[in-house]
Amino acid sequence: MAMMVQTGLPPMMAKVLVNLFTSDTGGLTAAELVQRLRVSPASISKAVGYLERLGLVKREREGRRERYIVYDDVWYRAWSASARSIQMWAGTAQEGVSVFGAATPAGARLDTTSRFFQLLGRDMAKAAEHRRRGLSAARPAES
Repeated sequence: MAMMVQTGLPPMMAKVLVNLFTSDTGGLTAAELVQRLRVSPASISKAVGYLERLGLVKREREGRRERYIVYDDVWYRAWSASARSIQMWAGTAQEGVSVFGAATPAGARLDTTSRFFQLLGRDMAKAAEHRRRGLSAARPAES
């Protein structure tokens, strides 16, 4: 969990993700998370909402309760979200080139930044898909 926090995930979100990921079923109810983490239901709700926006967890109805499930391909999803974020940086930097002009020092820096992020984003997307295909092919057949 400490590594998740060090790399930018807020502490409560990291705690919830670790608990979901390490549960036998890959999912827990809000009540189970409240009990495990000794926090308020509101804290769990906020954390799950954040993790949902990142595409790392989903909610499933279980009678009147909701069960929060971590996706099997959680790390692929996290990597892909990061690649999309990088592409957004590229686009925003490119908009800055239009504002400042490509011939200005600021415009030139923004253009270099945009091109760097475009290449990085493409590489990240390709790497994620390559690894996902590799892991799918290496997964043993279920009996």
